[in-house]
Formats: sequence, C-alpha cells, structure tokens
Amino acid sequence: MSDVAERLKKKLLEEIALLDHELHTDLPKELMKARAHGDLKENAEYKYAKERQSFVSARLGQLHTRMAEISMLNLENLPRDRAAYGSTVRLLDIRRSLEMEYKLVTAEEADAAKGMISTSSPIGRALLGKKAGDEVQVQTPAGVKEFEVVHLLTIHDDV
Repeated sequence: MSDVAERLKKKLLEEIALLDHELHTDLPKELMKARAHGDLKENAEYKYAKERQSFVSARLGQLHTRMAEISMLNLENLPRDRAAYGSTVRLLDIRRSLEMEYKLVTAEEADAAKGMISTSSPIGRALLGKKAGDEVQVQTPAGVKEFEVVHLLTIHDDV
C-alpha cells in the first residue's frame, strides 16, 4: 500500500479512536448524569447527549466506509497523462490572466490555503481527466470561472 494511503488510514484511525471513546465512554456517562436530573422531556443535557450520540455514530459509519475505500486505492490505476488524484495542475484564469497551482488530493488532505484541493470540490471535479492545453469551466459561488490547464504533473511524474 502506498505512503499516501497509509497516511490517510492513520489520520482516519486517529479520528475513529477519538469518536469511539466518546461514543462508548463519555456519552454514556453524560446520559446517565442527565437521566439523574429527572424528566427527560425537558432535559436539554439529555437531548444534547442523544443528538451528539447520533452524530458520532453516523460519523463513525462514514469513517469506516472511507477506510474501506482507501484500502482499495491503487495508485497504479491512475492515468499518467490526465489530471487525477495526486496531480499538480497549473491553471491560467483566462479572465484575470492570473496563474495558480493546485494539487488534487482527498477530502481528508484538502487545505485550500496550501493549494491542496479535494477531487470532490467543484474545481477538483472539473479538473479530473483534463490534459495540458484543455480549457475548463467551473461553476463557483462567485459565478462561472474559466481556466486553461497550463501544466500538468501527475502522481507518476511527482514520485
């Protein structure tokens, strides 16, 4: 398995451990304490603990699903000539004549301030499968943006 997948799994396992502890240790204690206050219909602490329990349980389900997806991640199947996970893409904002560079990463790795955007973000999705020279239109909250892919470095080139 790749270093990327191992790093992602480690990050997910850390969050799973924290949430698992909260779900099975902290929240049951909070619920017991809230029940001791009496009438559960008007007990805000009890309602909050139950809502949090539901949220934590749902998040754990998402994390376990994501772990399974990452376990199946095979970087050798990624294209060598088109933008995909791990690619670094230099774009020209056609309207503003401004260049920017992004690295396509998973949602867990995304950090827009560092130029790391998720493949599931609007720009990330629009870039998937593009080659150098391709033009891309992206619907953003600020309107449609038009880019040209100026340079592409895939995960295979980056190694």
